[in-house]
Amino acid sequence: MTNKSKAPSLLQAITPILFLIFLLTLNVIIFKDDTLSGSNQIALLFAASIAGVIAVKLGNNWDYIKEKILNSISSAMPAMLILLLIGSLAGTWLISGVVPAIIYYGLQVLNPKIFLFAAVLISSLVSLATGSSWSTIATIGVALLGIGEALGIKSSIVAGAIISGAYFGDKMSPLSDTTNLAPAMAGTDLFTHIRYMLFTTVPSLTITFIIFLFMGFNSSVVGNGSDVQEVSIAIKNTFNISPLLFMVPIILITIIIKKVPPIPSLFIGTLLGGVFAVIFQPDIIKQLAEGTGNYARLSYISVMKAIFGDVQIITNNQKVTELFSTSGMAGMLNTIWLILSAMVFGGVMESGGLLFKITNSIIKLAKSTGSLIASTVGTCIFFNITTSDQYISIVVPGRMYSNIYKERNLKPEVLSRTLEDSGTVTSVLIPWNTGGATQSRVLGVPTIEYLPYCFFNLISPVMSVLFAYLNIKIRKIIKNNN
Repeated sequence: MTNKSKAPSLLQAITPILFLIFLLTLNVIIFKDDTLSGSNQIALLFAASIAGVIAVKLGNNWDYIKEKILNSISSAMPAMLILLLIGSLAGTWLISGVVPAIIYYGLQVLNPKIFLFAAVLISSLVSLATGSSWSTIATIGVALLGIGEALGIKSSIVAGAIISGAYFGDKMSPLSDTTNLAPAMAGTDLFTHIRYMLFTTVPSLTITFIIFLFMGFNSSVVGNGSDVQEVSIAIKNTFNISPLLFMVPIILITIIIKKVPPIPSLFIGTLLGGVFAVIFQPDIIKQLAEGTGNYARLSYISVMKAIFGDVQIITNNQKVTELFSTSGMAGMLNTIWLILSAMVFGGVMESGGLLFKITNSIIKLAKSTGSLIASTVGTCIFFNITTSDQYISIVVPGRMYSNIYKERNLKPEVLSRTLEDSGTVTSVLIPWNTGGATQSRVLGVPTIEYLPYCFFNLISPVMSVLFAYLNIKIRKIIKNNN
């Protein structure tokens, strides 16, 4: 659809963003931890309306704005479907005993002092193998969070460790979609991109390991694990715990490694959880169905409840009872509402040329190699904040900066690495971004609470800028003058 309009001024471009920041800040003050229940969604829609008024004043017609909104929502549709499936998977993995089994055996082998270090390592390895931070956090991450809470460690700190490891694996795995997307946008090949990322990523992960190891030996952070025995007994008395339950995550990880797409993979994982619940947990099935009679009928009721709605397993330990509760697909609806609202805001901002104006103004300030890479980092983070989608934060800056990097004689892997160092890893730090909204809901920890402990995600963009200004491993195109 063609559309003729005037270019916005910088003031017009940033007005909706300033308005959004004001409303989001107000929401945190007034609604505190309950901002995801609707106030942030409305803030995004109000900001979108401000951007829409500006876009119309610049000469954009409504049909064009609507098209951009629909395109923006369409780009987030896979993420929303995945989110629903993560909710259903959490439900069936709970009632099947898979998550309780991981927590039970984890409590037997993980020492509180090294737990945070181990959480980063385990999440890194699983995410590296699967190429998916989301699947890692929704499965192994949820179990690790339960172990951490039983060991007396704050959930926000454990969440930071899990996310740090999961996003390292997502960033470095050749199976990851973002790891394939970044070199495609920059114009380099996958394995050149991965090898070049090692220069900034390994130091970032090393520092993360050191910080969490230090925190683990800090008694003010880690509890004494006095509840471990009680938690273990409560789990053992409630579920039929068996090593055979590990077949479910092993099968899921295997099919993901075999490059089965995320949506069918998670659906298979959900069904496996349901089947194992029927086989291994008859008492849980009867408890949730709240009835007697035909076991097939009770199984159907319990598994369906776990997939779509609220489920809580009653144990003889209040702490464990609180831990073993999920909300299925229904529990993800506020997050999906948030993503939809964010996509509306991003679509309207794009339709009026407001995003382009802001990013173009940033590019003009980039004179040196260091400032160019710093500008790229800032642009990726800006798109994560405004468009609420990590893929857009890689694709759009990749297109914008590609020619500029070539003009500055920088190899394409310099750009692809910068896109990943900033676009991929910071999406989870933005409460209304698909990444931040999803992981906050899955782990049950507000984004603002786990953000300070996502050390890998915070260090990565800083490391990228630091390497640029110190001119460390910045590859240049050597022109042949002959």
